[in-house]
Amino acid sequence: MGGTTTAESVEHRVRWPVPPLDGYTVDDLFTLPDLPPHTELIDGSLVFVSPRRRLHGNVIDLLVNGLRGSLPGEFRVSREMTVVLDKHNGPEPDVSVLQADSITGPGQTSYQAEDVRLAIEVVSSDSESRDRTTKPQKYAKAGIPNFWRVEENGSTGRPVVHVYELDPMTQSYVHMGMHRDRIEVEKPYAIDIDLTAVDEL
Repeated sequence: MGGTTTAESVEHRVRWPVPPLDGYTVDDLFTLPDLPPHTELIDGSLVFVSPRRRLHGNVIDLLVNGLRGSLPGEFRVSREMTVVLDKHNGPEPDVSVLQADSITGPGQTSYQAEDVRLAIEVVSSDSESRDRTTKPQKYAKAGIPNFWRVEENGSTGRPVVHVYELDPMTQSYVHMGMHRDRIEVEKPYAIDIDLTAVDEL
């Protein structure tokens, strides 16, 4: 009974193209039809994002609004946009701070790594390994000078922000501090965000 295939089950199967032998490229990421929203490219493989929890979206909103609150004119803040690191890597940070002159218009679909001053990943259960290890390593290698990893405080449900700065000699990030109720830093510009305000969203 279990081996029967019906016309209906065949009809509703999603058909994905067979990946190239050397993996997908960022050009494929923008041209393959019917990819789910927020698909990322990591080492030539397509990574599909699970549905996000409400807290995840609220934390992104809090950070975007906080970052824009003291934003110098030479920077812009963007959420959930592809950053092209190299031919086979196009991750999508939850939040990016980038050079204002890298904005080309409303139809823009990606940014170049050299234009990003800060990449932020809000860790979710399906992306822990990528957000904690894979993506920061790739951001560092691409020369992005600042990285924040945002975790959920298990007891309060509020965000905890781990701040990293790039050591250009080793092309790796150095942990500069952990912020629980408020984040106050000077890089990439003077930032002051009340993290407890997530309770009001």
